Amino acid sequence: MSRGRSADFLPLLVWLSPSFPVGSFAYSHGIEWAVEAGDIKNAETCAVWLADLLEHGGAWSDAVLLAAAHRATTQQDDKALHDVAELAAALAPSLERRLETLKQGDAFLLATRAAWPCAVLDHFAKVWSGETAFPVAVGVASAGHGLALRETLEAYLLAFTSNLVSAAVRLIPLGQTDGTKIVARLAPLAREVAARAASATLDDVGGATLRSDIASMRHETQYTRLFRS
Repeated sequence: MSRGRSADFLPLLVWLSPSFPVGSFAYSHGIEWAVEAGDIKNAETCAVWLADLLEHGGAWSDAVLLAAAHRATTQQDDKALHDVAELAAALAPSLERRLETLKQGDAFLLATRAAWPCAVLDHFAKVWSGETAFPVAVGVASAGHGLALRETLEAYLLAFTSNLVSAAVRLIPLGQTDGTKIVARLAPLAREVAARAASATLDDVGGATLRSDIASMRHETQYTRLFRS
C-alpha cells in the first residue's frame, strides 16, 4: 500500500474506533435480548447471528445506504443525497433501532465537523435538516474527505461487527480471545459484503433477519438492561 493511500485511510480508523464520541458502546442492536432469550449463548451462536446481520440484516442495509450517500455526495447530487438521508431516517424497524442510528449519526457529524471540517459537511447541513442515520453520516464524511467507498464500507462493517462482539463479550459472557476470534472469522465476510454493497442501489435495501428485528422490539421492555438497544 502506498504512503498516500495509507494516509487517506487514517481518518476511518479514528472515526470508526470505539473511542470516537458517538456512543456506540451503549448499543447492542438487540443482542442483549437475544442473549436473555437464549438465541445467543456462546461464540458459535454469536458468530452465526452476526454473519446473518452482515449478509441479510441491518448491517447490509447500512452498507447500501452508506454507498448511496457516498455516491450522491461525490456526484454533487443534492436530491439523491436528500432522498437517501430521508429513507435512512425512516427505515428503522423499531424505536430503539431508530434511536441507535440517528443518535450515532448526529453525534458523528458533530464530532467530525469539529475535528475534520470540510465544505461538504457544511453543505450537507443545508441539504438535509433532519436527524441523520449513522451510515449516511459516515458516507457523506468519507466522500467529503475523498476517501474511497470500498475501504469505507469495509471499515464500517468491521466496526459494526467489532462493536457487537464487544457487547456479546459483556453479555454472554464471552472471553476476550473468543471475541477476537469472532471478529477475525467475520472479517472476510465483511469484505465480501462491502464489495457487493459498493455496486448496490437503494432497490437492494432490505433484509430477512426477522429474529433480530423482534429482538430490538422486545428489548424496549426488557426488565434489566445494560444497553440502550
